[in-house]
Amino acid sequence: MKITQLLTEQTIILNLSATTKQEVLEELASQLDRAGKLSDKRAFTAAIMERESQSTTGIGDGIAIPHAKSAAVKSPAIAFGRALDGLDFESLDGQPANLFFMIAASEGANDDHLEALSRLATFLMDEQFRTNILAAKSKQEVLQVVSDKESSMDEPEAESSPADSAQKKILAVTACPTGIAHTYMAAEKLNERAKELGIALKVETNGSSGVKNQLTAEDIAGADAIIVAADTKVEMSRFDGKPVIQTAVGKAIYETDNLLNRAVTGDAPTYKHDKSTDEADTGETKGGFYKHLMNGVSNMLPFVVGGGILIAISFFWGINAGNPDSPEYNEFAAMLNTIGGANAFFLMVPVLAGFIAMSIADRPGFAPGMIGGLIAITVTGVEEASGGSGFLGGLIAGFLAGYVTLLVKKAFSGLPNSLEGLKPVLFYPVFAIAITGIVMMLVNPQLTRVYTGISTFLESLGGTNLVLVGLLLGGMMAIDMGGPINKAAYTFGIAMLDAQNFNFMATVMAAGMVPPLGLAIATSLFKNKFSKPEREAGKTAYVLGACFITEGVIPFAAADPARVIPASVAGAAVTGALVMLFDIGLRAPHGGIFVIGLVDGGISSILLYVLAILAGAVVTALVVGSLKKRVALAS
Repeated sequence: MKITQLLTEQTIILNLSATTKQEVLEELASQLDRAGKLSDKRAFTAAIMERESQSTTGIGDGIAIPHAKSAAVKSPAIAFGRALDGLDFESLDGQPANLFFMIAASEGANDDHLEALSRLATFLMDEQFRTNILAAKSKQEVLQVVSDKESSMDEPEAESSPADSAQKKILAVTACPTGIAHTYMAAEKLNERAKELGIALKVETNGSSGVKNQLTAEDIAGADAIIVAADTKVEMSRFDGKPVIQTAVGKAIYETDNLLNRAVTGDAPTYKHDKSTDEADTGETKGGFYKHLMNGVSNMLPFVVGGGILIAISFFWGINAGNPDSPEYNEFAAMLNTIGGANAFFLMVPVLAGFIAMSIADRPGFAPGMIGGLIAITVTGVEEASGGSGFLGGLIAGFLAGYVTLLVKKAFSGLPNSLEGLKPVLFYPVFAIAITGIVMMLVNPQLTRVYTGISTFLESLGGTNLVLVGLLLGGMMAIDMGGPINKAAYTFGIAMLDAQNFNFMATVMAAGMVPPLGLAIATSLFKNKFSKPEREAGKTAYVLGACFITEGVIPFAAADPARVIPASVAGAAVTGALVMLFDIGLRAPHGGIFVIGLVDGGISSILLYVLAILAGAVVTALVVGSLKKRVALAS
């Protein structure tokens, strides 16, 4: 099938009116809809946005190829839009994009359609082709450029020309989640550069239309090195014992020479396949720890966001609207508070631990991780202590459960084949859950003893300089985001509230608002240092922080604790010190912006209170911005 059967005059916009990434995606989707290519524009746009949330499709060199495979597509099609002045599309090279090809593949697209779509992706690697598209004066000229390119090319070569026997023999595999664009662009770039450098190369593509140019056992046996550039699972067991470079598919497009040079010079670790799991680790740049951590964070995020916002909404009926003993009690508000706090927030740490463990040990790790996370928040071993060791305990439980499960798998790897079916349903869960549970029950009480010790220490600070106390309380509110140290500081504030000393309550509430607000500001000021999901979480963190839900910063802290936690502590400590310096009191135990009107001292004190919060949030944002590195976006 010709590309010009998918790209028509009806799906071309020579001059886009859009000025933002979101507008580009919506304008191109609308063009496809007007051309009769979509059955449900809203569903297709959602699929495009979902693909974009995984990683940017702005691949650099002024090109963006947003794409999706969806049942909302009537027939496969390509929409083309051009912005001659360029606009920000969050491209991999950080440069503006001006050529936008939106690929719409239907769920039932046949191989001919998919091959035509992938062929366009390889054409875009040709600089002259891009130049000709930019110079086209009409829609007809755009189509002519594409048609001429197709006519000038035979079927793309699967591998470079045979080389002499003394040459290094390199293999490669490319794969992306959708399997339409990046898979073939990476293969094209690798083949092109290998040919120019005189390297014998064969590339296997794992695309939507299936595996093409598949590596044979003979290919693998004779290979000197193998490059696996993939953002999705590929069959790795066949490479056991061979030198393998694992990386993201985008690296094959923009670090091609480096990868080929590493393969030729032998700078590749020997791959050892774990026969007890079929997981493929393709995250060279992220590393195993980061990948496991982000698997937990991404699955925990809906619990934090959904639960936090429901709690915030319940405050509209009053700060004590969820308390049956309060005159403000409202049954609907109490329902929202119960759903958000007693359920969604209750589950977030076990979910974090469960998915971290699952990332490490596949499905057998999930149950031990969930149970370890549950123990982290429920087994205190300390009278009157609550909340356990919080999300830090959940992190410990997740990694513990994951690696314990791997050890259990290894221990039972020598069992007869007749018992293979019993491993995942009997041996793995029983032993992994038992070991993880026992370790967490021994460790967690020691962690939660911090709670009572810190509370006692705080009570002894009554005669100390109040600014120093504010500095300390503020830092404590941010250091473990709802864990025992945070709880100790908050409980101290409540105790002082009962003693009619309102300064301490004002301090802990203001400081507790700072971490999520600071990270929210950071995601707005330093966009290139946060991934797409993190920037979206930043928008929610504005709401959570304003509502005194410190847990809104947990997704950021879990993903990058070494930078986020110190920054949060610094900002919260500044706020705590300022609140004490300004001698501000607050009589409400919770509520954030909903109770600012209850600050003692009238409008001047309210303004100073807001100033203290903003000052700390800005400090956190600036520290995070200075510490974090630019995000290396995956393709």
